[in-house]
Amino acid sequence: MITFQSEDLVFNLKEKRKHKHWLLRVAKEEGKSITELAYVFCSDTYLLDINQTYLNHDTLTDIVTFDQSEKPNTVEGDVFISLDRVRENAEKFSTQDSELKRVMVHGLLHLLGYKDKSKSDKETMTLKENYYLERFD
Repeated sequence: MITFQSEDLVFNLKEKRKHKHWLLRVAKEEGKSITELAYVFCSDTYLLDINQTYLNHDTLTDIVTFDQSEKPNTVEGDVFISLDRVRENAEKFSTQDSELKRVMVHGLLHLLGYKDKSKSDKETMTLKENYYLERFD
């Protein structure tokens, strides 16, 4: 089950069904299934508090992902997305149409086991994001 909710702001994701099918296909292509996945859309302030409280990071970020998977080949977790960061990055990179989808699939890729700490990991993550963005339909 995939859910979309908002916390300290009003946001309604358009084409929820389309997004759900897309995310399910991404997981399936990576050899996993989604049992429970919650996307929580929020502000910079809300996500900064999560970042400070749970990760001891005092920085703004566009996404924080919590993996709660207990069984192999399944995805269960929460993905918190700052819409403030997404909007700013969309303007900065001229990706208004795709930035939110990129961040959403980025969170899922983390839950699928991909990392982005090293340069090579970031390159792999970006390639995967681009690949799956092209398959959103």
